[in-house]
Formats: sequence, structure tokens, C-alpha cells
Amino acid sequence: MDINLPKCGIFINFHCVATTALWKTKEDVLRNDIRMSQRHSCVTFHHVIGKAAVKGRCYHGLSITRSVQDNQFCAVNPRFIAVVTECTGGGAFVVISVRHTGRVSPLHARVCGHSAPVLDVKWDPFNDLRVASCSEDCTVKVWDIPPNGLKADLKTPSKDLSAHSRRVSIIEWHPTARDLLLSSAYDCRVLVWRLDCAEVPVCVINTHSELVLCLSFNADGSLLAAACKDKKIRIIEPRTGRVLQEFGCRSHKVSRVLFLWDLKMLVSTGSSCWNQRQFVLWDLEDLSEPLLEEDLDGGSGVIFPFYDADTHMLYLAGKGDANIRYYAVSAVKPYVHFLSEYRSPCPQRGLGVMPKRGLNTSACEIFRFYRLLAVKDLLEPLSFCVPRKQSEGFQEDIYPMTAANEPAMTPDEWLMGQNKGPLLMSLRPAAEALGTCPSETETAADQDAEQPPDIIADLQDWTEDDTQSHDWISSRFGLSRGKAPAPETEVPLRQQEEIQHLQEQLKQRDERIRQLELELMNTRKHMRASF
Repeated sequence: MDINLPKCGIFINFHCVATTALWKTKEDVLRNDIRMSQRHSCVTFHHVIGKAAVKGRCYHGLSITRSVQDNQFCAVNPRFIAVVTECTGGGAFVVISVRHTGRVSPLHARVCGHSAPVLDVKWDPFNDLRVASCSEDCTVKVWDIPPNGLKADLKTPSKDLSAHSRRVSIIEWHPTARDLLLSSAYDCRVLVWRLDCAEVPVCVINTHSELVLCLSFNADGSLLAAACKDKKIRIIEPRTGRVLQEFGCRSHKVSRVLFLWDLKMLVSTGSSCWNQRQFVLWDLEDLSEPLLEEDLDGGSGVIFPFYDADTHMLYLAGKGDANIRYYAVSAVKPYVHFLSEYRSPCPQRGLGVMPKRGLNTSACEIFRFYRLLAVKDLLEPLSFCVPRKQSEGFQEDIYPMTAANEPAMTPDEWLMGQNKGPLLMSLRPAAEALGTCPSETETAADQDAEQPPDIIADLQDWTEDDTQSHDWISSRFGLSRGKAPAPETEVPLRQQEEIQHLQEQLKQRDERIRQLELELMNTRKHMRASF
């Protein structure tokens, strides 16, 4: 039996189906475009390159410790590098100048006041000549390093802090208040020390029943995040020891925790129930449910997280790994965007990080690691740079105002309940920031001082790429290729005064711009906090 269907009805039905499918396709494309735009909007720098220093810029001959403690064993500031070394009959670490590249003598002076192996070292963020160390001898010691470095073994500390009953594994300096040091030991206690008074702890935190694996301050030092062996993360008020939040995730065994303070987030690294290494993002206001869980690999080493709030980048480096992953982090979904991965043939035993004020801004360097390569007894600098033309001058978007090396408050102010964020400083070079022009007498004095022997001394302060550049030589000595230096002309006094007046106006304008940027930043923070 034949059934006659109206052709127009069939055509209309198919047309409606095709139209609906077309609209669905357009909606999917629009959603996908929005999702991709949000993902890429959170990425500040799409191209960041990791480059290890050449052999002549590394530090050779260091007897790196073979301790199994999961610490970094290296601390760096713009003047000195402290590396925990292997020794017999006690514990020691070596302090060398950042400029002392090449081979380190085995007879180099050491800090050797501990009676057991050293487990951790940390530089004072507000004093480049003071370093703290902790050891298996149950003590924390603070050392004063001479400005010219060590000429003989240093055995007498400036402070000897002994209140722990078992070996001390963790030390942390307060990020904004001076003379405040925090320590944690295998006795499951966390102590807060005040270094400008008696050698007794001002606060004792007894909230942990098992070993504390990691401690991390937030930006103003008002909160303390702790990762414990009981697989729990705790947010603690460090003045009183009161636990503000506590949560344990069955599917995530935490080993390290770190504040992403500008995004109001927390990142933790550890392993999953399937023994996969992973990192997890948490909302600082609610730790009941993670924002993101991402598996990395099946390795066994501890993953150390490092966060750069200026560029919103997260670096993940594993102990015993030969690679470093780095991501861009934002406060909106998908929260994390993988940028790239640095790979090396040699595994790292520990890592040190150079503060922002010690980076090479002329090379667009945004982060610098110091990798401990135990298989070669080598300390290798590793720079992460944004590939840009160096002739463009100072990059404002790469180097915003960053934390300075000056304390924001005293220990009394912090203990009384005050909270202050870090003081900010600009990384703009001094000559460019001031915008001043040398006078005629200063120019003549500089010409008399710049002789060929001084050229070699100046080259030691620059990276290899900068010193090989003909543009750097031309700008440094006023020379051009194949030409003699141009004769100087006298500047009339009236024009010189006018130049100085214009430069002063530019300086005031730049200062005003920085103040407005800080006010805008604070306004945004208050708006985010209100929401």
C-alpha cells in the first residue's frame, strides 16, 4: 500500500531540523570562542623560555648534601648563595658570593656551628647578611655573614634557639615583619621566635598530632597554611595557634602547600589515591571541595611549588626530576593554563630562588632558579625569560611594583594584631628611574676612570649575552663600530637647566603614575574582598 506524504511537509520538517542543527552549531562555536577567550585572557605571557647558564657561569665543586630530607637545601639573595654541604662530624653549609662563578675550592670557608647535619637554610628577606639554619641537633641558629663573605669558618651564631625536643626540619621568615622566625620540628610543634629579645619562643602552636611537612605564610603574614602527615591542610592564625580551617581530602595526599595570595587561592602538591603525582587548587574561603585537580605523572619525588604573583605564574619542580613545568594561573575557569616545560638531562636534588630584586631586567628575566645537581657537584642557574627586544627599554608589564627588602612593621606591631602587606618597590634601573643626566665634571671623571683594565672588571657583573653585544659596548663607552669616540661638546648652562627641569617633571609624572596604579590595585582588592 502506497502512502502519499505531502512534499511540502517533508521539506518543512527537514528545513526545521537543519535550522535547529545550524543554531546548535553556532551556539557551540560561540561557547567555545568564549571559553577559549577566557582561557587566553588569563595568560599574561604565552612564551616564556627557560635557559640554563653556560658552564663558566655555574658553580662547580660543591659537595652537596646527601640528606633524604625533602627540603630545598639552597637559599639565594642578590649577594650570596647558601648551599647545604656534606660533611662528617657535624653539619655545615657554604656561603659563596653570587659573582663567584666557576670552581669553588674544597677549602672554602663554611658555616659549621651545628653538631648534626643541617636540614634547611633561609636568608632573611630584609637583611642580605643574615641567614638562619636548622639541624638534626634540635636547634635553630641565626648567622651574621660579613659583607665581603667568609674568610674563615664561622662557628659562633648570633642567635642560638633551642626549644625543640627533636630535630628541626622547617624554618620560615615572616614576610612583612622584621626579626620574626618560625620553626617546625619532628616533635610536631611550630614555634614563633622573636630575634630582637630573649631566645624564647613568643608563640607555640600545638595543633598537629603528626609531623608537619610544609608551612607557608600568606602575603601579610596574618595566616599560616600547614600540610601535615595526617593528609590534612590547616589554615592557622599564627599569633594564637587557632585553627581557622581544617580539611583532609581522601583522594589527595598532600605534601606541599602554598598561598596564591593575590588570587585568594591555595595550591597543594602531593599524590592521588592511584599514586599519581598531582597538584590541586583550593578556594581559600572554602577548603571543602577543590577547584581543580590535575595529575602530572607517576614519579615518586616531592613536587615543590613556586609562585610569582607579579606574573601570575606557577612553577612545579620535583625532587629528583630533570624538568620544571610552569603554568599561568587566574581566578576564573579553567584557573590554570599550561605554558611549557623545561627539560634537562640531569636531575635536581634541590632548588633555590633568586628574589625579584636580583633579576636581570635588561634581559627580560622574570624568574631564576638555582638547581643543585648532585651527580655533578654543580649549582646551575636557570633563567626564565620573556623573549622581547632588549632595545625596547624597561618592560612595565613584566615588572610591576614588587615586594621590597624593607620590613613593613615591627615585631611588636604584628604581635599586637596589626596586618600590613609588603612594601613595594620598582625594578626600574636607578639611572632610568631618576632620569638624571651627569654633569660635566662627573662626565670628565667617568672618562678618566674608564680604562681598559676596568672593562674586564665590569664584564663580571653582566651576563654572557649582554657582554657579547656590540650595542652594549657602544652604549657603555660611547663607541660605534670601527669609529673613534665622538668629541664632546659643551652644553650651555641655560639648556642644561632646562633639561634638568624637564627631567624632574618626567620623574614627578612617573611617580604619580605609580601612585595611581597602587591606588587602583588596592581598590580592586577591596572590591574583590567585598564580593
